[in-house]
Amino acid sequence: MVRLFSVSLLAMLAGLASAIPPPTQEIMNQPVHSMEGWSYSDCGSPTDVVQLKSISLSPDPPKPGQDLTITAVGTAQERVEDGAYADVVVKLGLIRLLSKTFDVCEEARNANATIQCPIEQGEYTVVQTVALPKEIPQAKFTVAVKGYTVDDEDMLCLDLKVDFMKNPFPRFGW
Repeated sequence: MVRLFSVSLLAMLAGLASAIPPPTQEIMNQPVHSMEGWSYSDCGSPTDVVQLKSISLSPDPPKPGQDLTITAVGTAQERVEDGAYADVVVKLGLIRLLSKTFDVCEEARNANATIQCPIEQGEYTVVQTVALPKEIPQAKFTVAVKGYTVDDEDMLCLDLKVDFMKNPFPRFGW
């Protein structure tokens, strides 16, 4: 499950945001970006200081036992300091598998990520490869990421869905 967190962490590094205002109807209409076997949606506000532009995976869809390369693009409109953190919840259906708070800057350092704190204003592209364990069960997982600044202001909201179920009709492409 830590591997699934890596996906959400990389997305968060590219899409850091702060000071999310109260939800509005416009926020509820954020598009869901669906790919084969996974999807993501930016559940933050359109006025977030940092905007997530895209996330892509290779291979797409991700496969247990293979390396997964994640490319995330986002724009930081405000500096993000050491002490920023993320609450991450990984679920299998209704079952909570992981609920943990991660220090964003420490995780970036430990992963030797291309972006390190402090994160200055500007557009960023993060490319990171992680090894997915072959023991990932054939199931559908959800990952909810809520990031906060060192001052406890809202920084990011991202929902990911990853489907490791095998296609029952692989020859027909269904």
